Amino acid sequence: MKLTSIVPLLIGALLSIHNAFSEDLTGAGASFPYPLYSKMFSEYGKQYKININYQSIGSGGGIKQLLAKTIDFGGSDAIMSDEQLSKAPGKILHIPTCLGSVVIVYNLNIKDELKLTPDVISDIFLGKIKKWNDPKIAELNKGIKLPDANISVVHRSDGSGTTAIFTDYLSKVSSEWKNKVGTGTSVNWPVGIGGKGNEGVAGLVKQVPNSIGYVELIYAIQNKMNYAAIQNKAGKFIKPTLESTSKAAEIEMPDDMRISITNTDSPDGYPIAGFTYILVYQEQKYDNRSLAKARSLYKLLNWIINEGQKFTTPLHYAPLPEAAKKKAQALIQSITYDGKPIE
Repeated sequence: MKLTSIVPLLIGALLSIHNAFSEDLTGAGASFPYPLYSKMFSEYGKQYKININYQSIGSGGGIKQLLAKTIDFGGSDAIMSDEQLSKAPGKILHIPTCLGSVVIVYNLNIKDELKLTPDVISDIFLGKIKKWNDPKIAELNKGIKLPDANISVVHRSDGSGTTAIFTDYLSKVSSEWKNKVGTGTSVNWPVGIGGKGNEGVAGLVKQVPNSIGYVELIYAIQNKMNYAAIQNKAGKFIKPTLESTSKAAEIEMPDDMRISITNTDSPDGYPIAGFTYILVYQEQKYDNRSLAKARSLYKLLNWIINEGQKFTTPLHYAPLPEAAKKKAQALIQSITYDGKPIE
């Protein structure tokens, strides 16, 4: 074979290799959806022959890395604030991928399921209720022998969307919490010890007798932990399930999907629930990004909110309701490359 005929073949092969690598994607952020994303990205990678590397570093870290443009997409359970968005180098979209519940887990030597009210939960995490046999807890759980033991509070130590959802809930149900602590991916906790990630909090609660903490539902199930039924705004004690999580989202939603559904008005909704989001820049032509890379991300997002939804229920995440899926689809279709829609 002549050299002149070999050279184009070699160039073509090198370009194919380059394009294959350029389409691989990196993401980082929320640990809340990590079990789901691990499954989704593995299945998608097998089907479409690309690698998707997602690091579970907490929502705060995902937002920071997206702002620094060191990743293709961020994962967050926390809605970016107007201030954060104003500092971003481009418009950022919040694409919902599923819903999850933040559950109150505890390590007590009892067989019965605890019931907790918003004021009791806030008082425990404020450090005002210190004992498990406190009259307020005992009144809610008649017939359960609660120990005369100090409550050990466990919270997140890292920037966390799970914390953002939980503290958003506490700020809605307790004016004292709102004024003293507030809402955020990281807060100054009045009491307790910190664990990194949902994994860390679950591990500490399992290790420390008489402890209480908050994790995403899948972590409680995977670790075979006890978790409480919580009184919602309608006065019903609601166990966190896929159904009660989905019902929390049966409210009016904005087009940009930046919405809090904690302390939901839905009468059968679980009160500490939220969407988890993939965050991306609307304009994908930045920092020498290729059109191939932008298309790769666009196709992945479309797959997640459509075919990928079949992986939610088996992993104890609530799939997107139809209304949320339509709004997510519109957001994805608004993504551009050099000002033009991606096809």
